[in-house]
Amino acid sequence: MQYIKFKELLREFTVFSINDIKRIEKDFHRRRLNEWQDKGYIKKVIKGYYIFSDIELTEDVLFEIANRIHSPSYISLEMALSYYHLIPESVYGITSVSTLRTYKFDTPISRFIYRRIKPSLFFGYRFIKYSNKKSFKIATIEKCILDYFYLNPHIETRKDFDSLRINPDILLKHLNKNNLYIFLERFGQDRLKKRVKSFLRFIENA
Repeated sequence: MQYIKFKELLREFTVFSINDIKRIEKDFHRRRLNEWQDKGYIKKVIKGYYIFSDIELTEDVLFEIANRIHSPSYISLEMALSYYHLIPESVYGITSVSTLRTYKFDTPISRFIYRRIKPSLFFGYRFIKYSNKKSFKIATIEKCILDYFYLNPHIETRKDFDSLRINPDILLKHLNKNNLYIFLERFGQDRLKKRVKSFLRFIENA
């Protein structure tokens, strides 16, 4: 297959896998991928996943790639807190939660960090559409707060809460407490409930 035809067939893909290629062209020779990498036409993100070199790597694009290369997963934790403008710092690496193992990929385009959660806790995310046919999954504000506390059990004192540097005005403006408490019940952890409620009192009095 010639590169021009290949790119045309996969033009709708933000990131594509070997399986995506095989579904379109079952007799595709993988050596072509090495040739096109050498020519700078495509880039390997991780083993088995590629992007076209001329793609614009916006935040939205990187989020979609993060969802795809370690699936199922959704953007959460520090990156989601930053996305919602809850923390002032820039986040190094795209953080997600997944039902797969905890893992970190250092790639040519970004660092992708995944923390494992139980399948029963894989909920509370939404799809953000960023172009005509493309979208990514990201935790709601309520779920990214709960994911963060669940995966960081040492966060429990006022000093810990203060160190997070979460903007109380933005959080209280956008937080749906009813959804937060509904989600919190699904975790089924009394200690987590206590810590989250203490954090909310801290935020309300900040």
